[in-house]
Amino acid sequence: MRNARLDVPKASVNLKARGKEGSISYDNVRLWQALPLSADNPDWKKHIVVRPGSGDINSAVANDFDGDGYEDVIASYGGEVTLHRGPHWEPTVIHEFRAGLSRNRPRANCIHSCLLDVDGDGDSDFIGSNLTLFWLECPDDPFGGSEWTYHTLDDEILGTHCVITGDVNLDGKEDLIANSFQKPERTSIPESILWYETPGSSSLDGEWSRHIFADHDAPGGSHYMGIGDVDGDGRPDIAAGAKGGIGFPGGEWFAWWTQPKDPKKPWKKRLLAEGQPGASNIIPGDLNGDGVGDLLASRGHGFGLIWFKGPDFELVEIDAKIVGPHSLVLEDLDGDGDLDAATCGHYETGVVAWYENDGEANFTKHVIDVNQGSYDMRAEDMDGDGDLDFLVAGHWTGNVVWYERK
Repeated sequence: MRNARLDVPKASVNLKARGKEGSISYDNVRLWQALPLSADNPDWKKHIVVRPGSGDINSAVANDFDGDGYEDVIASYGGEVTLHRGPHWEPTVIHEFRAGLSRNRPRANCIHSCLLDVDGDGDSDFIGSNLTLFWLECPDDPFGGSEWTYHTLDDEILGTHCVITGDVNLDGKEDLIANSFQKPERTSIPESILWYETPGSSSLDGEWSRHIFADHDAPGGSHYMGIGDVDGDGRPDIAAGAKGGIGFPGGEWFAWWTQPKDPKKPWKKRLLAEGQPGASNIIPGDLNGDGVGDLLASRGHGFGLIWFKGPDFELVEIDAKIVGPHSLVLEDLDGDGDLDAATCGHYETGVVAWYENDGEANFTKHVIDVNQGSYDMRAEDMDGDGDLDFLVAGHWTGNVVWYERK
């Protein structure tokens, strides 16, 4: 296990309004955040990739497409998918959303995205969820000015709030994991989570092998998944969190599914906790260094950063007060050999913070910035200097930024 990460080969609240003047309104309760106007943290520097003005930006992914040592960033907003060339972030539109490419009419942006070498040619293709699950084939010249070739991956599933990758069946190739949280009246695959075998050398549409491992047993608004060997049997398992509330009955839980010997058959659900308002993100990992699988989680539509201590999965609060931690990172952020955490609130008053692990799952909170929203946060070496920085898609703040670790 690398850095003790469980890697694979390879009272209910309802948000009524956005944060206003340093406050957030939940139902009839107004909660004031004791935040400075700006965070003065000399260890971090904020860089702008996309400035506000193009609407919500829910997801951003990074990769060095031109091999110059700087990460480039793909984000979707304003009806387009745009590749930004680092380090100066010149934009190249690689796809325009339009009707007629699938059975579902797209919105102006993706809800989530990831990178995966779908066709086995050695470069990273873009996978996005915008009512339809699709992928864009990276050309020989990613910055050539032409649109990347569009492929519909799956337009039957609906409510795909998350797409992640991992080698599910241990065949040495990365697979795709996605959810479908909508109800039976909206989709033929409701309240489920799936994994897809990547086509590999074949790039033809319709050749993804779909496997429903959480078959109708992921009710509510399932949000983000995480993959790792939780039970130590050598096979990767998959965890998820689901919000509840109006329109999402059966939610407010965290759970993981243990993989059977045949990954193509239904997996067994292991409930971690119910009554978790705003449950959203969860990632497996060995947080306290005892060799037993744990899970880090957040209530992105509520409050709190938590972890589940294996093998009994006792719920332990890390930060009970953080508001709307809708993004989650689990990595060795300071290079000391244990797993640290990071998150950012998704409202305009969001706090960007990382949590330093002492190796025994005692965490020290470090505030990086305030008043920065996020729906998606990733740890990436953005400037090629050997340490991990943070890439943040701003959601309601309508920007994409990255935080340089000095």
